[in-house]
Amino acid sequence: MKTNNLKGTAILALAAFIWGMAFVAQNMASQSAHTFSILTCRSIIGAVALFIFWSITNLKKKEPFFPKDKQSRKTYYIGGIICGVCLTIASNIQQFGMSLYPEGANTEAHSGFLTALYVILVPIFSVIGKRKINPLVIAGGIIATAGIYLLCFAGGIDGLYVGDIFLFACAVAFTFHILAVDKYLGAIGGVKLSIMQFTVTAVLSLILALLFDRQTTLQGLIDASLPIIYLGIMSSGVAFTLQIVGQKYAEPAIASITMSFESVFAVIGGVIFSGTTLKTNEILGCAVMFAAIIVAQIPELIQSRKKN
Repeated sequence: MKTNNLKGTAILALAAFIWGMAFVAQNMASQSAHTFSILTCRSIIGAVALFIFWSITNLKKKEPFFPKDKQSRKTYYIGGIICGVCLTIASNIQQFGMSLYPEGANTEAHSGFLTALYVILVPIFSVIGKRKINPLVIAGGIIATAGIYLLCFAGGIDGLYVGDIFLFACAVAFTFHILAVDKYLGAIGGVKLSIMQFTVTAVLSLILALLFDRQTTLQGLIDASLPIIYLGIMSSGVAFTLQIVGQKYAEPAIASITMSFESVFAVIGGVIFSGTTLKTNEILGCAVMFAAIIVAQIPELIQSRKKN
């Protein structure tokens, strides 16, 4: 069991690293292309990459993508559309929010940790489904609030970026996306659900791009092509596949904690590739928020240990 956990943790750590670097790629892409165009291209590449993965793994089974019975097929359509709409809203808010940070701001640090607040928000919003909140989750929320203050407000109201507000809204949107995925994942399956939600996101983002994007040019997309390809293939395709494989070996609580390091890798990536320098309050804010993320996941870790 310990060996499997170690193997699973290593695989999930690699996935977290890829996702962390995705914040760097998003920041780079936003300098050449508009939010809607980036999401359109990224989602198309992600859907195609995952469909290829599903097709390869399905060579022996030869099962149809959609089930034959009408009720199950209806669940597929509804689940894919709902999850896709939620993902479209969350991803576009995130990408747009990142584009609002001024030059020299620690975009990756702010976006990585503010987005990661969904780890705390998911249990809190689960109250809607009449689930009890563990006191440690509440403690995590309080600690996270202190982290947000250090990250965004320690220098006064001037320390708050407009992008911070959008990134917090993004965390709320991702919370609803995760709750939607949790509802339909069992009936549809991880890879299929992701293919459908990426397809929906691609279609909706394309419509938004055609309606509102007057800034992105063909040259802009060419300039942003490498970051977008990374986002589509590595972040959506490879990292997702690693997550599926890693979670087969690692306990759920260990898996979620390991994947939380995504925000840490985002900060490291920002320092290395964007040349940003963290202020003292930002370092403390990131550390406190990471502590909050870990504290919020302790109940799941305890529950997992009890089962074993």
